[in-house]
Amino acid sequence: MSFPFRKMSGIVNIPILEISQEEFRKVMTERREPLVLRGSDLGSCTRTWSPEKLSERLNPRQVRVHVGQEQDLDFRTKNFKYCDIDIKELVKRAQNKTNEEFFIDKSEIYYLRSISGDSRNLQVSNLDQDFPEISSDFKIPDLFPPDQMFSSVLRISSGGVRIWTHYDVTDNVYCQITGRKSAVLWPPSQANNMYLQGDKSMVADIDSPGSEFPLFPVSNRWEAELEPGDILFIPSLWFHNMKAHDFGVAVNVFWKELESKFYDPKDYYGNKELVPGAKSLTMLDNIIKQLTLLPPQYADFYARRCVEKLEKKCYLKD
Repeated sequence: MSFPFRKMSGIVNIPILEISQEEFRKVMTERREPLVLRGSDLGSCTRTWSPEKLSERLNPRQVRVHVGQEQDLDFRTKNFKYCDIDIKELVKRAQNKTNEEFFIDKSEIYYLRSISGDSRNLQVSNLDQDFPEISSDFKIPDLFPPDQMFSSVLRISSGGVRIWTHYDVTDNVYCQITGRKSAVLWPPSQANNMYLQGDKSMVADIDSPGSEFPLFPVSNRWEAELEPGDILFIPSLWFHNMKAHDFGVAVNVFWKELESKFYDPKDYYGNKELVPGAKSLTMLDNIIKQLTLLPPQYADFYARRCVEKLEKKCYLKD
């Protein structure tokens, strides 16, 4: 199967395909690039997960959410706070522009990324276990071997919320159930332009990054507008940024493409570095420590030798 990529003003429009899940699985496995599957069956959730029906059907439980006044959530400045709220109350507030009850102010915004357990006993998120009263409404896409599944994450957000750019080490599909979102992604090859701090980009405003991040605007950017029922394939290590246009509900399903030995057994979110990658970064810190013992011009020389070896042995050829 072939289909064209449309590129305008340096932006790649992510292909939107209306094919069977079997065909989509074949295409995404071969290409390993972002794709959107539209018109596929996600179950009754696309009809039953409206704010009103969710409020009726969800069992009362406390969830921890991000609460902020600014729409672009920034992990560096922590322009949000973590608050505990009953999930029914969250659904009620998140669909409104203002609320009489609030944590910060009437126009605050909310974002839930469901977790299992608590800070002392964190577990991998599982929709069936965490929200059994609604989980049967959602049909997990048949896009990967069931034994490779890692987690299924419920996400609820106010309109306007943008989550910081980051990458995951597992493949995943972002299933948009209620509301519309803008998805922006960047390939792993753009890592040098992303201004990373761990697995996250330090650029909070991706449309106006400012002079602090001069390379970010030239990064190769992929975009898609997600509608209810859309399934976005996000390959591992692809940077992604999601913005909700209105009240939104989504389910992220993650799976492990590689052998289990490559993943950190204490990774509950799917964003801890792969074991060989983490070891390499630690070794690199030791290399830097050694190079800083030299005068600057000598350190520069040997640093360039190191980069040259990495390029020859590890970089993908264009």
